Amino acid sequence: MRELARALEIDPRLLSQWELGIRVPPVEEVARILGYLRVEQPTTRRLLYLAQHTKESNWLDSHPADLPAALTAVIQCERTASLITNWSPLIIPGLLQTPDYARVLLAASGISIEDADARLVVRLARQRILSGPKPIRLNAIMSELAVREVVGDEDIMSDQIDHLLRLALTSNISVRIVPAEVGYHPGKSGMFALYEFPADPAVVLLEHHHASAFINELDAIASYRKLVKVLLGKALAEDASRGLLRELAR
Repeated sequence: MRELARALEIDPRLLSQWELGIRVPPVEEVARILGYLRVEQPTTRRLLYLAQHTKESNWLDSHPADLPAALTAVIQCERTASLITNWSPLIIPGLLQTPDYARVLLAASGISIEDADARLVVRLARQRILSGPKPIRLNAIMSELAVREVVGDEDIMSDQIDHLLRLALTSNISVRIVPAEVGYHPGKSGMFALYEFPADPAVVLLEHHHASAFINELDAIASYRKLVKVLLGKALAEDASRGLLRELAR
């Protein structure tokens, strides 16, 4: 970092703030850095696009790169959040997936084997935020369908349920399951993640097959906070959720 700052005549402290995401660099400075580091053209175009649009209230990204640009934003949100609330109606959230479970999902997503392997490595690395000296708090709310749906085979699901049970016993992770028979509720419209930060406004991530949308408008955030309350009101308590998982593990 010091060598780069010296070569480009940038204050090392400012460069560090850009690198950590504390401040957003001007597009011109991003271009200088990319040029000095001789970054290949596809990556340069993608990063310059992000630099140009990063201050917009919402942005939608669907770049089919080896690691989508939206994924880098997800990683940054996960690293800096103080609380993450995940709602998943059909699959187990990525932060709680075993390698085998994640591999089956990635293999079925229509991407190349090489891309699937790369994303698997990233997904497993993302899970490190849940352990360590200062683990991030995670509220994982999922439908009963998500834990009953067989992904891969019974052995993979058995290992996944055991993994969920172990994580549900940790102090920073809450696992709540919404029973299948509760009927319709707004959460059935799709999965989302709500990121709460110590000092910055909250952000909601909406995920779909080929695109991810980040939302930070105050009214929208308030709506998703209300939806979280609805889901928690329909979900089993933590003890009962663990009981359901134990039944599935037998």
